[in-house]
Amino acid sequence: MQENTETDQQFTTIFETYYKRIYNYIAYRVSCRYTAEDLTSLVFEKTLSKLDSFSGEKAPFEVWLFAIARNVVNDYYRSRKRTRLFSLDTVMELVSGKKAPEDLLLEEERNTRLNHALNKLAVKERNVVALKFGAGLKNKEIALLTGISESNVGVILYRSMRKLKSEIGSVDEL
Repeated sequence: MQENTETDQQFTTIFETYYKRIYNYIAYRVSCRYTAEDLTSLVFEKTLSKLDSFSGEKAPFEVWLFAIARNVVNDYYRSRKRTRLFSLDTVMELVSGKKAPEDLLLEEERNTRLNHALNKLAVKERNVVALKFGAGLKNKEIALLTGISESNVGVILYRSMRKLKSEIGSVDEL
């Protein structure tokens, strides 16, 4: 019974510490709030079930956790059907908002432009951008997680940001 309580407390701390960063990372990758929520839950389910297999000798905990998140997102895309006529999630998000319809449309337009620009990035670039800005990881942590050098992470981020800027202009234009 004591061990179960320790695991519960440990998991609660992990959840409270990393939920927002994991969610943000996934939201950058999947572009839909509802899907991001579902996948974030799945990440923490997998984390809880694999917590006893974590080894700090192989990688820092944060890197291990974001590897789980990356794998969950990759699995989602592998299993997702390629053809969709429209996104039911997007419609639900528009309808469920508490904002005025005009504000919702402007926000949706901004999100659409940003997602369109993000979708023009290669998968590797989008993943690095999501780890940096969605998850708030440092370049060194991204390098550990992705297996590329820290300097290459910086180059990928620089080039990705240039591509995004050329696609959407300045942040003020969003």
